[in-house]
Amino acid sequence: GHYISVDTSYEGDKAVLFSPDLYSEEWSCVRLIYQIATTSDASPNPARLNLYLWQEGESFDRLLWSTKEQSDSWLIASLDLMNSTKKYKLVLEGEMGQDKSTSIAVFEIKITSGYCIECDFEENHLCGYVNVWNPNVNWFVGGGNIRNSQAILPKDHTLNSALGHYMYVDSVYVKHFQEVAQLISPRTTVPVSGCLSFYYKLKQESSIVFTAYLRDMSGFYEEIWKTDSALNADWALAEVDFNAPYPMEVIFEVAFNSAKGGYVALDDISFSPVYCSNQTEMPFNPASAGCNFEEDLCNFYQDQKDGPGWSRVKVKRNVYRAGDHTTGFGYYLLANTKFTSQPGYIGRLYGPTLPGNLQFCLRFYYALYGFFKMSGTLAVYLFEENHVVQEKIWSVLDSPKGVWTQAEISFKKPMPCKVVFVSWCKSFWDCGLVALDDVSLSLGSCQAADLLLPSPGECTFEKDECVFTQKKRGRGSWHRKRGPTPTSYTGPKGDHTTGVGYYMYIEASNMVYGQRAYLVSRSLRGTSGKQCLTFFYHMYGAGTGLLSVYLKKEGDDEEIPLWRRTGEQSISWLRGLVEYESDTNYQIIFEAIRGVSIRSDTAIDDILFQAGPCLEVEEIQFSSGYPDTLNEIEY
Repeated sequence: GHYISVDTSYEGDKAVLFSPDLYSEEWSCVRLIYQIATTSDASPNPARLNLYLWQEGESFDRLLWSTKEQSDSWLIASLDLMNSTKKYKLVLEGEMGQDKSTSIAVFEIKITSGYCIECDFEENHLCGYVNVWNPNVNWFVGGGNIRNSQAILPKDHTLNSALGHYMYVDSVYVKHFQEVAQLISPRTTVPVSGCLSFYYKLKQESSIVFTAYLRDMSGFYEEIWKTDSALNADWALAEVDFNAPYPMEVIFEVAFNSAKGGYVALDDISFSPVYCSNQTEMPFNPASAGCNFEEDLCNFYQDQKDGPGWSRVKVKRNVYRAGDHTTGFGYYLLANTKFTSQPGYIGRLYGPTLPGNLQFCLRFYYALYGFFKMSGTLAVYLFEENHVVQEKIWSVLDSPKGVWTQAEISFKKPMPCKVVFVSWCKSFWDCGLVALDDVSLSLGSCQAADLLLPSPGECTFEKDECVFTQKKRGRGSWHRKRGPTPTSYTGPKGDHTTGVGYYMYIEASNMVYGQRAYLVSRSLRGTSGKQCLTFFYHMYGAGTGLLSVYLKKEGDDEEIPLWRRTGEQSISWLRGLVEYESDTNYQIIFEAIRGVSIRSDTAIDDILFQAGPCLEVEEIQFSSGYPDTLNEIEY
């Protein structure tokens, strides 16, 4: 047969292959059979194979899948594509990396309707199902009119003929008690829930245990189905409710007790997005357990008998005290304010009830001011209501003063529970201010979430400069940095993404007054309709100059100004919103101009491009200076 491979004579380049226009009004599955082969050992910059989805009306391609796994045999990847009314293209990209001896090849790309987890075992690649090899018991393909062991069935279930195929596992070679054969499905790549069904046949002399499990990426098994002892000479249908809000595999496991155990056969695994049982419960929406405190406390509450431990406050833009994390001029929660700062008080903030037996990732931002001893000033507990058990899952150790720092905690509890934020002030000398903002909850562990592909059009500068490049390097350039900038009384203390990550900034002490630095995006696809650009900027320092955003359309020399700020704005990271449209390809340019003194370090972070109009509107697109009501806290 034929395959397609990347020409290696162009080092460091990317080879790109586009599909024709595709439509899938139904859910479908892309299967890719590929191989990355190399003769050398691990290189620092290995070859990668990426698959992107190019959707009509989007400026960015969405990365569906990426791998650098090297192998000396063909591997299979299965990716679910959700149904959509828009036409799309699949874009296959091979990145050569630094390694001359590597080759990237693709043998087959197949798009079928249905879910990747479904299989009738009639195709030779078995839909990406794999057997975990064991010396004595394994899953084999049966049927297809091949004469093999006598335990095998005369007919499969799909075609009901001797030509059809099925999977089976046989006890003939069992040597030890409780030997296990496992058949593993492809891993889900998008959240799915519904009814998983399959046909199976059992022939047993002594007890066989046939079980289906779900396994998440951290290796946690959850049993979802098990055979009952009733025997059935015919193909039996099993149906089980299946919920995979984050990537999971289904494992079909057979355990034998002796070599006379008989056999198990499996065929026609299928999936429907409707639950088998007529359960009507709504799937849990993790967004209901988060809050940015802009409007109110959302679903959080305080116990009345504790007194008002946490207050919702807002700081006007100023150069002494940082504002909230969401926008820089919105609301956040403050514990131990002027109303409550008597020693020994405890402020508890309760979240909504979370269902049991789901893996969660909790993220929030906190900032601390004026403490002598940090430890224990803010802690997070899980509270199981029926047992009244509190378990401490996080507490602050040490963190830079006055910087919004992100915390991430993964947890999974068998029973429903609540998250409780506790701020405790032991004695007068220990009391400072604890601030909390932007609490969010997602399904799946935080580590798994970090492995997920970044959303298209987002740049946090944590790994690199994403789609941006410098127009000219040299004295007037943007630098990627973490931590505070070298000059005092100017620039951020930490980044906006996590508080300890990277941002881009201009170093005023290397530049002269009026010198410019440009950060230019690569060419972005023009689309019809409005686009929304969100970013965070930091303009603190008495000598701060200008920060501007321009739109440059392809073929035009003119740079259209979209947004500008002049002079010192705030000690906080502030959110900027820009709405624009361009039906031709275009670039976005961030331009910083150094101000009158070295105290003019200007920084940007967390850039996000989104299709559609901005949901909120900034009152002023072009402004200078800051308001005169500095350093007031509004309760």
